[in-house]
Amino acid sequence: MSPVTPALLASPLVWRALLALALAGTLSSTIFLGMVLAAAWRYSRRSQAARKGVGSTDVSLLPPVTILKPLHGMEPRLRENLETFFQQDYPDYEIIFGAREAENPAVRVAQELCRRYPGRKAKIVFSGPPTWPNAKVFSLHKMIAASANDYLVISDSDVQVGNDLLRNIIPALLDPQIGLVTCPYRGIPAANFWSTLEALGMSVEMPSGVMVADMLEGMRFALGPVMATRRDVLKKIGGIAATADYYSDDFVLGNEVWAAGYRVIWSHYVAEHVLIFRSFGQTFSTQLRWMKSTRYSRPLGHLGTGMTFAMPFGVLGLIAAAALGYTGLGIALLGAAFLNRVIQSLTVGWGVLRDRRALRFCWLYPLRDLLGFSTWIGSYAGRSFFWRGEDYLFTKGGKIIPRQRPAGRAVANRPLPAPRSTKE
Repeated sequence: MSPVTPALLASPLVWRALLALALAGTLSSTIFLGMVLAAAWRYSRRSQAARKGVGSTDVSLLPPVTILKPLHGMEPRLRENLETFFQQDYPDYEIIFGAREAENPAVRVAQELCRRYPGRKAKIVFSGPPTWPNAKVFSLHKMIAASANDYLVISDSDVQVGNDLLRNIIPALLDPQIGLVTCPYRGIPAANFWSTLEALGMSVEMPSGVMVADMLEGMRFALGPVMATRRDVLKKIGGIAATADYYSDDFVLGNEVWAAGYRVIWSHYVAEHVLIFRSFGQTFSTQLRWMKSTRYSRPLGHLGTGMTFAMPFGVLGLIAAAALGYTGLGIALLGAAFLNRVIQSLTVGWGVLRDRRALRFCWLYPLRDLLGFSTWIGSYAGRSFFWRGEDYLFTKGGKIIPRQRPAGRAVANRPLPAPRSTKE
């Protein structure tokens, strides 16, 4: 292969090829935007119908529910996030917190809330050191064993909800054909620029992809912030252990439920994902980890994602067209890309999820698009990642291997030692 030289880069043939790539990317991202608009309209109509159905549900039919809350450590607004789950307007539910050990500082926050709400059934389960690749799933397995209820809600500790969460997501599970309900979420940024960009991605990019996937093939996966399912569904897929070898345990859980013959529903209810203060490096690292996970979980779909970004092709079009003397065309391509992402932010972030930041900062979303593309490129470089204080390696199919501790492969429905728990 001949080396790339300045003379080669200056060749009109190279610039024409790059301009052709920019035009192709502009076309593909415009088609994707059209699909997003159609999917958003479809989702909005379905959400309106679902809200009406929730209002007509007989309260006496609502079953007892267990909310499962894995805890990792202290986070901004942790107390406020957890407290919203103590304030649910629901007839009968309990909260089970999970942690490795009592010394976890987040445990003290959970204990304080348990004392503040003495009428709410709640307890803390200590799992001990994890022996499965995914430490959170190891903890969830023991938490589920500590619950007697058949309806389960799994939710991350950095999630905040209204007091009507359970009333909105549990009724769908009364249909035996529905095996899992998962919720969209708005990103709530910390007070810094990079967190704002990350939150925009959560409120615009993530739901855009989910709505299009749901429209084209139906929901075949789940989103981790809020997932509701039943014990009989978990039993059919081999228990939560079926997800223990993966980083994207939420994606795998939804896929396993779908593969078992159940429907997975993307709820009309919108939760809030509370972000922490992050530098650019930390933000990029987090986004890169998610992108690598998608690359290994859905390699073909992830490859195609590269053609859904708009701004990279707009910038490329500007440079290539200007090099060929078509500056007006280049400006038009960049302007089209910018407008594409602004429309997406307004339609999805504001129109569907009602995120005011997506309205206020719609002009910033094109920059988030560029950041997303850079992490997409980076996802093809290496397979290592850092997560919750541990180093891991991605392997085929999205499975993970912890590098600092031994971890045996989880076996479906394999019994574990009885969990230690404290009742508050």
